[in-house]
Amino acid sequence: MNDNSNKRVIIIGSGPAGSTCAIYAASAGLEPIVISGNEPGGQLTFTTDVENFPGFPDIIRGPDLMEGMRKQAERFGTKFIDTAVSSVDFLSKPFKVNLGNKDAQTAEAVIIATGSSAMWLGIESENRLKGKGVSACGTCDGFFFKGKDVVVVGGGDVAIEEALFLSKLTNSVKVIHRRDELRATRIMQQRAYYNKKISFIWNNVIDEILGETKVEGIRLRNVHTNESSQIRCDGVFVAIGHKPNTDVFRGKLELDNKGYIKKYEESKTNIEGIFVAGDVYDYTYRQAVTAAGSGCKAAIDVIKYLEGKEGNKSE
Repeated sequence: MNDNSNKRVIIIGSGPAGSTCAIYAASAGLEPIVISGNEPGGQLTFTTDVENFPGFPDIIRGPDLMEGMRKQAERFGTKFIDTAVSSVDFLSKPFKVNLGNKDAQTAEAVIIATGSSAMWLGIESENRLKGKGVSACGTCDGFFFKGKDVVVVGGGDVAIEEALFLSKLTNSVKVIHRRDELRATRIMQQRAYYNKKISFIWNNVIDEILGETKVEGIRLRNVHTNESSQIRCDGVFVAIGHKPNTDVFRGKLELDNKGYIKKYEESKTNIEGIFVAGDVYDYTYRQAVTAAGSGCKAAIDVIKYLEGKEGNKSE
């Protein structure tokens, strides 16, 4: 049976940012509720191996890392609700969060940690080989491709940043772009053009990623001639952008022109009592450790906010 009593804090999102928020808020005695969303644990649950999260000298699986964070939060008294948010009402207090199961929760403060989602090519072989050579994060997974040949899909700053980073680790990087020129800034383009490990395949899209249990190559199609070709590679990095998970907050909070939540002082949004953490505002770093760090900060800000609010009531 769901407890619909008014809470001190609701955390929306259960990735590294939301889970860290929960650990700190719960350890302070706030008894937070975490609304896990459609993907409990966030993007890391789709990452097979995590190499660069501090404290793990050996590789840890993404799902195991997130399960550990959840258990830690639960040990301090966090309650998780594994459903999605259907709508929110931030016009008056207590704030109201409506859930997909027709239930609703209210709280004096809300932390939004819904993250962002990588945009994918949308082909069957891509989905089948995610975590088996297909990735959307070079800085996360590049280590596993030392001395190998990889491709990066995209033509913007993110794609070129990925290519430049991967060129330090891999044998070669081919950038696949559907146009005949890059959209990246000029300085990024120049760095890529002068890098001997990076080459370009223009006017092509990937129709299929080849391989049964791991990436072995790609099948390309020229967008002008429809001619098909194949190249061998060990990894495919999709870098065509990220989409912040903010649809439910449109018209409820200030968003920037990319759809990310605007962050003001510390972790505050434009509405007093609503805070933000992780990739739902941070489109620069997008790392598990930076998301976790911002989750810690948001929780501390909420603790101070509620202490101030409750202190004023007692005076």
